[in-house]
Amino acid sequence: MMPAFIIWSLCAVALLVIGIIDLRSEKPVGFFAGVKPPKVRDVKKYNRAVARIWIIGAVIFEFLGFPFLFLGQNAAGFIIIEIGIVFWAIGLMIAYTLTSAKYVQK
Repeated sequence: MMPAFIIWSLCAVALLVIGIIDLRSEKPVGFFAGVKPPKVRDVKKYNRAVARIWIIGAVIFEFLGFPFLFLGQNAAGFIIIEIGIVFWAIGLMIAYTLTSAKYVQK
């Protein structure tokens, strides 16, 4: 299952790159696809917070992929990854909602 872990890791790297790009951006960054970035009070702090969400999310995503290294194909243990990804995605959304509430102008 090494190829699966390599592909998983490439996806984690893509998420990490998104975080780094967000960190270096001078304009407010968007979080959800297809949604315009909000107007924020402090762009630098907002972008840093969003970048932190993506970077921490990438690290957690990579850890969720470790079972690929130890399980055989079609193993029942892959349910750990599936359930973990659901909670990971919900956690990202909650983290962004809390962040946007803190920095978005009203």
